[in-house]
Amino acid sequence: MGNRIKKGDIVQIISGKSAIKGKMGKVLKVLRKSDKVIVEGLNLMKKSTKADPANNKQGGIVEEPAPLKMSKVMPYCNACHKGVRVKYERANGKVIRKCVSCDAVLEYK
Repeated sequence: MGNRIKKGDIVQIISGKSAIKGKMGKVLKVLRKSDKVIVEGLNLMKKSTKADPANNKQGGIVEEPAPLKMSKVMPYCNACHKGVRVKYERANGKVIRKCVSCDAVLEYK
């Protein structure tokens, strides 16, 4: 069947640190083997980088998003205005993801 969360989806964080709980963001990457997602602008971690004069890269501290467990995020429904569970339906030979509570199609463009 289909996947609950895909790259490009808008998701809402349902648990975790109080600083990011309830916030929404766009999925940048889905890590299937470890069941994790990387959400744009959320769960930021600071990373120290070394300077690389050969490639003209400056050293310093860089903030980048860290992975979140897939179970801690839910797809966001624009009709319900909240994180929702997903059901799957077949139409015209394709699998469509729909909101369980309002039957809206979950498509993000």
